[in-house]
Amino acid sequence: MKLRCRLASMGLMGCLAVTVVAASGSLAQDSASPGLAETALWTPDLVAQPVQVDARGLRLSKQRLSPAPLVAAQELAVAVTSSAPPPSAERHVTTWSRDIASGETLDTVLADAGLAASDRAEVALALGAEYDLRRLQPGHAVTVVTTSDGAPRRVLLEVDDGVVIEAVFGERLTTRVLTPEPEIVPRVGEAVIETSLFAALDRADIPARFAVDLAQMLGGNIDFQRDLSGGETLRLQWREARVDDEIVGQPEITFAALDLGDVLYEVIWPEDGSGRATIYRDGEVMRVFAQPVEGAQLSSVFGRRRHPVYGDVRLHTGVDFAAPRGTPVHATAPGRIAHVGWISGYGRTVEIAHGSNAVTRYAHLSAVPEGLAAGQRVAAGDLIGNVGATGTATGPNLHYEVLVDGRPTDPLSDDRLAAAAQTAAQDEDAERRLQDARARLQDLLAAGPANPPNERI
Repeated sequence: MKLRCRLASMGLMGCLAVTVVAASGSLAQDSASPGLAETALWTPDLVAQPVQVDARGLRLSKQRLSPAPLVAAQELAVAVTSSAPPPSAERHVTTWSRDIASGETLDTVLADAGLAASDRAEVALALGAEYDLRRLQPGHAVTVVTTSDGAPRRVLLEVDDGVVIEAVFGERLTTRVLTPEPEIVPRVGEAVIETSLFAALDRADIPARFAVDLAQMLGGNIDFQRDLSGGETLRLQWREARVDDEIVGQPEITFAALDLGDVLYEVIWPEDGSGRATIYRDGEVMRVFAQPVEGAQLSSVFGRRRHPVYGDVRLHTGVDFAAPRGTPVHATAPGRIAHVGWISGYGRTVEIAHGSNAVTRYAHLSAVPEGLAAGQRVAAGDLIGNVGATGTATGPNLHYEVLVDGRPTDPLSDDRLAAAAQTAAQDEDAERRLQDARARLQDLLAAGPANPPNERI
């Protein structure tokens, strides 16, 4: 009996102890902060094998241990990942490139690169903001860099003369024009005229377009069809702009020496962009002439011809220089502005008086400089307008006339403007410039054909 009572008493005391412990545990849990509770649950097993823990594991742990202290979660992430470098944020990219073929559009090429229609439209808008896509030609190159999901990251459009239009797609779109800095290479050549000036230049591997420049400069003194009997020597120096050994733009003539046997004509073109050239005869300054449109093609000469618009045969009272719209037009000799305005048939026109009886006329202009007005003085080479197609014209060109006593005369054969330019040419530097040009030409010719293309100015 006593034994049973003792056992029952011990059992009752045990239940009471369990109840007290349970109550104490519950009270302790309720009073502890969530951070301490989570710390109590954390075990070092997760740290023991850090390579098995990734971002997904961390996110699952935060959910499983919620509510988790933000600071503790950050510290845990740092401790786990500190032994290895963070993964790269840059997605895999692919580069694709090819030239535009004949008949293709930009959209066709971008589709071939795998871009979606919406991306192609965005690329076209970006590139079109910096370049007129209607000017795309076969041989222009397109490079497309795409991310792993096929979205454009960077698109390059390489056009003429090494110019590149770049569009970069990211958080914001950026577009820019990359223009290479060309190297200026001096070139020289020597030709013997047998049949024609064009043929002689072509045989000597000299740009045949220089025949137009020489006709402008010497046409008033030499008839290139009747005065050349064969065997005349022509030596030329010019310069080329190159990017990666490719010629960009048009070559520019700088010096010419035409030996006719009994007389030597030499022409020096300036390198300051003014287009004003000095012509020498047997070493003496003969005249100064500034080309109205530098490097333009002589498309129609003075004389009777069939009118391109009206179709009848009539006198063409000047010469025409075909050039792109907007090309600068320069005064060919010093003088005073006589007229700025519209003339029927001629369109927008500028006239310059040189002395009392000579006038030069520049017609079909698209624009003239702001403030240019009658009475102003201009020098040879001054900007007086831009090539256009105003008036009766079939396309952009400059109609250039020389009028003497009100009558048109051939601008390439009349020398009446020489007197107006003579004073400007007679300075102490004229002879020195000629001597320097002769020496430079001789040095380059002596260097041989292999050296000039590699020499840099």
